[in-house]
Amino acid sequence: MHIKNPLDILVKDPIPTLIGADYASLNYFVQRDLLDEIVKPIRTLWSLPEPASIIGRQLENGAWRYRAGTGANPYANYNLLETYRQLGILIEMYGLNRQHRSVSTAAEYIFSCQSDNGAITGILGTQYMPYYQGAIMELLIKAGYEDDRHILKGFEWLLGNQQEDGGWLIPMQTVKEKPLEIWNQLPVHADPSRPSSHLATGMVLRSFAVHPRYRSDPAAWRAGILLKSRFLKPDKYNDRRGKHYWTKFQYPFWWTNLLTAIDSLTLIGFDRTDTDIQKGIAWFIENQDDDGLWYSGYGEGKGQAHRQWVALAVCRIIKRVV
Repeated sequence: MHIKNPLDILVKDPIPTLIGADYASLNYFVQRDLLDEIVKPIRTLWSLPEPASIIGRQLENGAWRYRAGTGANPYANYNLLETYRQLGILIEMYGLNRQHRSVSTAAEYIFSCQSDNGAITGILGTQYMPYYQGAIMELLIKAGYEDDRHILKGFEWLLGNQQEDGGWLIPMQTVKEKPLEIWNQLPVHADPSRPSSHLATGMVLRSFAVHPRYRSDPAAWRAGILLKSRFLKPDKYNDRRGKHYWTKFQYPFWWTNLLTAIDSLTLIGFDRTDTDIQKGIAWFIENQDDDGLWYSGYGEGKGQAHRQWVALAVCRIIKRVV
């Protein structure tokens, strides 16, 4: 039975710190999702200064220009990376969806980067990027594209490239020598018998978790079992390998960590009776800061507002499972 206020399991109440934030969109989601208050339509957030500024920098083709310039790899489409970054802010922090022209034109741009086989490529040049594909699809599904043929084709590709252990890996993780030219050559295919990367698995699983139909796919459950078995353990591959990456949090979600993993797992059906979910929730109970929030793992550079968004995500999960 759910307790009257699920957040009571926390040692410190995060609501006073969150509701006191001078951040209109954060306050909106705290009132709607944590306090169950009646709020104005989500469109009221769309004209706030920050989304307006982001939209104003969007290119005509729907992309955003990579803010760090051309990047180190001449074969990489860094504008696709930047489009993922900016869409994350617009969709997760301001609730924009496909009804807004900025999102619909960005989706068209992303779909133009999809091959006939369903793979979205570009950030790694011509090489496959299942982890970014999953994360990008997550955002577009949240924005209302769950039935779009590009999204369905994307799921077909992900399902066709699942490892035998139930997870995913980044094929280029298995290549030792990476001359610059390889990023412009035919895509490398991963050996399905190799162990999965929980970095890749967690990011792919996010797309399944937010889809009303694919979250129930047996493939999602298999991936979930693998992902939770890796909690607080080093990855099998070098990318973000250290176990400390499990407790480095971003919002909007980016890399796989304890927060993103539990979010996906509880959406696909793992509940509070699962021992791994219990251990994950216990970690957040035991590691609250004095103000009721959580340390992001990135020092002070991300600032107080970042910690508040992370706390919102934590509290949403607790309300879901407790």
